[in-house]
Amino acid sequence: MEVPTTPLEVYFPLLVQALIGLGLAIGLVAASSVLGKKLANKIKDSPYECGMAPQGSAEERFSVKFYLVAMLFILFDIEAVFLYPWVVVYRDLGWVAFVEMALFVVLILSGFLYIWKKGVLDWSNTTQIYRK
Repeated sequence: MEVPTTPLEVYFPLLVQALIGLGLAIGLVAASSVLGKKLANKIKDSPYECGMAPQGSAEERFSVKFYLVAMLFILFDIEAVFLYPWVVVYRDLGWVAFVEMALFVVLILSGFLYIWKKGVLDWSNTTQIYRK
């Protein structure tokens, strides 16, 4: 088996995969719109909210806590993304990488303790989040 030498040979499989994915996505959406039933009614056009009847307007403002928790979720997801590759090659990296990852985990945990102390994760508390 020959090793690819030109950029076209290296990236051609990626291009083919992207084109197949794009074609499949467009094809499925087109097939759904052509073959699907188009029966409009009040129940079908209403938003679905966990099996319960919708309450209130869709234009209501969300609490800041909702966005803070969403950002925290993303933060801790990113932490997990950094931890997995480190765990896979842990034995090859040595003590320096262990100390660096321990420092990373300590920084993440200090951020977690800070937001816990501020009350960001307490949904029952209706007072202002940034109290002193």
